[in-house]
Amino acid sequence: MEYGIRTLIPVLFVIAFALKTKRTLEPLIFGTLLTYVITSAARIPSEGVYALSHIATDWMDAFFRVATDYSHQWVFLVCALFGSLITLLGESHGTLGFTRALGKLCRGPRSTMMVTWIMGILIFVDDYLNIMTLSTCMKKLTDQRRVPREALSYIIDSTGAPVCAILPFSTWAIFFSGLFFTQPGIAELGYGTAIETFYHVIPFAFYAIAAVIIVPLFIVGVVPKLGRMRTAYRRLQETGKVYSPESAPLNEEDESEFQTQGSLMDFILPVGVLIILAIISGELFLAVVAAIAVCFVLYIPRGKMSFSRFCDLAMHGFCNMIPTVAIIFFAFVMQEAMTDIGIADYIITLVQPHVNAVIFPLVTFLVVAILNFSTGSVWGIPAIVAPILLPLAESIGTNLLLVMGAIVSGATLGSHACFYSDATVLTSSCCKIENMDHALSQIPYALCASGISALGYLVCGALL
Repeated sequence: MEYGIRTLIPVLFVIAFALKTKRTLEPLIFGTLLTYVITSAARIPSEGVYALSHIATDWMDAFFRVATDYSHQWVFLVCALFGSLITLLGESHGTLGFTRALGKLCRGPRSTMMVTWIMGILIFVDDYLNIMTLSTCMKKLTDQRRVPREALSYIIDSTGAPVCAILPFSTWAIFFSGLFFTQPGIAELGYGTAIETFYHVIPFAFYAIAAVIIVPLFIVGVVPKLGRMRTAYRRLQETGKVYSPESAPLNEEDESEFQTQGSLMDFILPVGVLIILAIISGELFLAVVAAIAVCFVLYIPRGKMSFSRFCDLAMHGFCNMIPTVAIIFFAFVMQEAMTDIGIADYIITLVQPHVNAVIFPLVTFLVVAILNFSTGSVWGIPAIVAPILLPLAESIGTNLLLVMGAIVSGATLGSHACFYSDATVLTSSCCKIENMDHALSQIPYALCASGISALGYLVCGALL
């Protein structure tokens, strides 16, 4: 069934509700319910009042599809187990040892942010790994160097998905190379294997490249403080607070911890095992479990903590991630609801009659970005639209590498800028900042990267 313009109502409602309340979870819950109100109401002419019973049943069906999906369960458990690892690292004071070691390089706000950016590029295997490791490493150090949490979260989020999208040895590269290579005409380009073909796509992932480059320009002041970021810096100057009053409940730890001695080994060994095993095995769940096991072997025999204390802390950190997991869960339910109401087909059908070979890469970037921003579905939307957009691009003579780059860029923009995408929620949670503070403070920079990307796709569409 087609719902026409009503397809867009849930997304617009969620965005407006979130901006008004500065909340994330509640707008998502109501947005999913509203979707099924619309789909059920459309059945009234054929089924009568009985159609309204589908509101509850369809919503529950989407709810349990998410709850029972293996890939979604993987995300929930990885996030929760990272909470356990972060809590254990904090209790061992290993992060403080790492902070002191990096402190020799980080002498002021700018150098501290630049180190954060460089580390974000180096931890390129997976955006989750990047976000969680980097926030654990740098949060206390940036606090000490008087860097607003909004700036920290912006840098981390901008070196998560964007870096993974433009480096060939990441989970993003594996996903997109496999997705593109199965489409008609891609293998015939003659670039070799799926990953070798993706190498040629990377230079056209304009949004990811722009997002990464804008960060150091922001740090050195070439790109000015804009919008909520400017407000954050003004707050820091006037009150000395690195986070907003709304974020205060998330930061109730004892600040005397800064004076506690910590061993660098207590941080380096677990995190080193985490990163190395993630690279070797390609399985982040296994890597984080192994890192927790290393903490167990490292801390208990040395008397850093008792067995009971270790278990209590692991469970406490696990539970601390429940609010984050809840938002990600309902973001996935929102994806299911958007699929059920047919938003991808509606928008693609809307724009198809108005495209030609020159503007098609630009339209692809905008369509994928809008759909990703609307649904929070970073990989789901590309999987849906690639089989539609790539054959269409081939039929009208558009450069296929450019279109694939536009799809990657649109997905990266969705992950980076959507306020209820898993990456955005995870970044704000790990940086202990209210989610909308993070999302709104980085939007101006995401828009700058979007503008550069749009211009790039328009120019390259005309030239290539």
